[in-house]
Amino acid sequence: MRVTADRDRCVGSGQCAMLSPEVFDQDDDGLVLVLREEPAADHHEAVHQAADLCPAQSIRVHG
Repeated sequence: MRVTADRDRCVGSGQCAMLSPEVFDQDDDGLVLVLREEPAADHHEAVHQAADLCPAQSIRVHG
């Protein structure tokens, strides 16, 4: 699995950082930061949930 985020689409809701803080964070403007582009298997479920719940659909899960 590989994770990317479109920071131009991000609205800063923080759902991703709350659901998977090991993989996502927010910068000083509240926009998504991907901390681990290739998260460990034990984080996959939370990453998928974060992508599904992102109101701006800015998180993409590849593979």
